[in-house]
Amino acid sequence: PCPPELVDRWAPGRVMVNVYGPTETTMWLCRSLPLVAGSGSPPIGSPTAGAAFFVLDEWLRPVPTGVVGELYLAGRGVGVGYWRRGGLTASRFLACPFGAPGERMYRTGDLVRWRSDGQLDYLGRADEQVKIRGFRIELGEVRSALAALDGVEQAAVLAREDTPGVTRLVGYVTGSVDPVAARAVVGQRLPAYMVPAAVVVLDALPVTVNGKLDTRALPAPDYADASRYRAPTGEIEQTVASIYTNVLGVDRVGVDDSFFDLGGDSLSTMRVVAAINAELGVDVSVRT
Repeated sequence: PCPPELVDRWAPGRVMVNVYGPTETTMWLCRSLPLVAGSGSPPIGSPTAGAAFFVLDEWLRPVPTGVVGELYLAGRGVGVGYWRRGGLTASRFLACPFGAPGERMYRTGDLVRWRSDGQLDYLGRADEQVKIRGFRIELGEVRSALAALDGVEQAAVLAREDTPGVTRLVGYVTGSVDPVAARAVVGQRLPAYMVPAAVVVLDALPVTVNGKLDTRALPAPDYADASRYRAPTGEIEQTVASIYTNVLGVDRVGVDDSFFDLGGDSLSTMRVVAAINAELGVDVSVRT
């Protein structure tokens, strides 16, 4: 994907466009309008003549503008399959329900969404979809929200399991952005379950020798917000904070920390309630 900083550097003073096309469709099949510096992640554009693009849900139904779906390509240029790999061919080259009899379409595995101007935003791979606390989350959509923030040069999002059984979203960014402010702004633009539990600012995103993001080199974050940590006082606060740390597997819990931002979910909520009731001799409900 073309990063925003590349557009910021090269678009001024010249005509710069972004093109897209998998190998399976013979060169590129869509092209963006001329890109403008400072406009965030560039779109991949709209289909060229002879190409048909379909953004579909898991039941192969078209999704509305602004809704994330998987991209399928049909029309001129679509390949015939993979050499001596019949199973893979059958899973990727499908009968096209929107074309003439016998026409096929290629399932790209790329997640996109139509924009109001008829261009497509690229949001990452379908295999980047994760499930956290029962919600399906597209990492590319969270990454795009981080990348659009002022002061962010590059962004990456990872689902981490630093505590066994507890999966959390973590954002990694480069640039001058404040991580606490970044979480707050993203929280205004995305549903709560899509907001990273932590945002880590790095000098540079680690890459492999092939130039791809090296996810194994991304550091584990400190999920507690050290900039506004307020220690628990009194027996009740200290007891509850201790229960949180034991159940969630974190080192420290402040009075203002959010249980769910720290990785809590419905299952761990039950454990917390049971422990609070046992330790303090009360009858707190799950809803409370």
